[in-house]
Amino acid sequence: MKRLIFLALSLLSLSTPMSHAADTPLTYDRINLGAAAQGKAANDLLVAVLFQRSEGPQAEPLAADVNKAIAAAVEQARKVAEVSVQTLNYQTQPTYQNQKVNGWSVQQSIRLESRSPEKLGRLIGELQKTLKVESVSYEISPESLHATQDRLISEALKAFQLRAERITQDLGRKRYRLVNLDVNTAGSAPPPAFRMAPRAMVAETASPALEAGEQTVTVTVQGTIELQAD
Repeated sequence: MKRLIFLALSLLSLSTPMSHAADTPLTYDRINLGAAAQGKAANDLLVAVLFQRSEGPQAEPLAADVNKAIAAAVEQARKVAEVSVQTLNYQTQPTYQNQKVNGWSVQQSIRLESRSPEKLGRLIGELQKTLKVESVSYEISPESLHATQDRLISEALKAFQLRAERITQDLGRKRYRLVNLDVNTAGSAPPPAFRMAPRAMVAETASPALEAGEQTVTVTVQGTIELQAD
């Protein structure tokens, strides 16, 4: 009886891989290929980050000073049409001297953005009276980026199709079928931000000189085709 059971198990172990292999479809003549499309998109969104920082022996009065300055800046920014404002990081950190806490540093930032660089530029110049400028940079607005990507997706897919047809013909096949396809739109890098000089080195009411420029947007397509004999 034990011998019969052992024999049955042995036959099962031998037949299982064969059955699994039979269930797995065989694939031949598969080719991986890719294509890409690039285009220019205008930087149409100006973004600025400004901050206020205070240092001293007690954290509470420092926080009050920073809150007051940021609240005033937000109120001033909201009065300018076509400029949106958002408060950012609020930080309270100890300062050290000889490895001992000797005071506190409180800082908060605001983010301004606008499609009207003239208005935002003037506002930045005014806010420099009380705040420090961390960075100013141009970006592509989400709407413009998506529109550019949609156009490039069509171009990249067309290039992929032409390449697949060329490979099929050169290898003497009549047609192909698409096995899988990946479309990647993460091909645009943000432009470098303009770093402002310390406020003491810049005229308080001066607006930064800015040039929007363009960015290169790239869409890539990667896929697999299977050549068909007929």
